[in-house]
Amino acid sequence: MTPSWYDVLGVEPTASDEGIRAAWKAAIADLDPTDRRFRAANQAAEVLLDPDRRAAHDAQLAAEEAAEEAVAEDAAGEAEAQPEPGLEPAPAVGVEPAAAPRSRHVPSWLLAVVAVLAAGAVALAVVLAQDLGTNADVVEDAAREAQATAERAIVPVLSFDHRRLEEDRAAARSYLTPAYREEYDKLFDVISQNAPSTETVVTGQVLASGLARTDDDGTRVEVVLFLDRVTERKDYDQPRTSYDQVAVTMVERDGDWLVDGLDTTPLD
Repeated sequence: MTPSWYDVLGVEPTASDEGIRAAWKAAIADLDPTDRRFRAANQAAEVLLDPDRRAAHDAQLAAEEAAEEAVAEDAAGEAEAQPEPGLEPAPAVGVEPAAAPRSRHVPSWLLAVVAVLAAGAVALAVVLAQDLGTNADVVEDAAREAQATAERAIVPVLSFDHRRLEEDRAAARSYLTPAYREEYDKLFDVISQNAPSTETVVTGQVLASGLARTDDDGTRVEVVLFLDRVTERKDYDQPRTSYDQVAVTMVERDGDWLVDGLDTTPLD
C-alpha cells in the first residue's frame, strides 16, 4: 500500500484530532518552512483535521487494502485450481476441446474498488467545493466532465492497431495537450517501428474510474482509471489480458478537457 497522510505524521488511522495536532506540531518544530517535509506535514494535518477530507482519504486507503487482499485471494485460488502434474483429465474420444471464450473477466478485487469509488464520489465533490470556496454543484459538474473525458480518452490513447497506426495516433492526439503530445509522439514512434512486424493490436476497456484530486482553481483534475488491455500478436497463441491502474491528469483549456499526463501501474 502506498504511504498515507497518517504515515507522514507517524500516527495511527485511529488517532484523535488532538493526537494528530500534536504529531503535526512535533513534525514541523525543527523544520524550515522551505523544507518540503514542512509542506508535507502541513498537508497531512490539513487533510486529517478536516472530517470530510479525512473520510475521503480513509476510503481511498480502504480501497487499496481491499484490492491487495482480493489480489492475494485470487492468486491463492488460481494456485489451488491448478491440477497436479499428470492428472489432467483426458478429452472424450471424438470431442474437440471447446474454444476459450473471448469475454473479459473482471477480477473480484476490481469490483470492491468500484464500490469504494462510487461511495466516495459525492463526498469528494463536497470536499472539492470546500477547498475551492465555490458552489458544490459547479465543482462536481466540472470534475465529472473531466472524469467523463478521461474515460473517453484513455481507450484511444492506450490502444492501437498495426494496420492503422497513423489513424490511431491522430485519434489519441486529439485528446492531449500540446505539451503531452510531444511525449506521446516519442512513445508512439517506437510503437510504429515495432507493431507492423509483430502484427500487434492492443485494445483497452475502462472497468471503473474515480476522482482523485483537483487544484485550487478547479481547472486541473486527477482521475484514477482501472482498465484491461487485450494484446494480440502473431506470436501469441491467444490474446493476453493485462489490468492497469492509470492516474490521468486532466486540464481545462478553452472549455475543453485534455490529457496532460499519464501514470500507469500494472495490477497483474
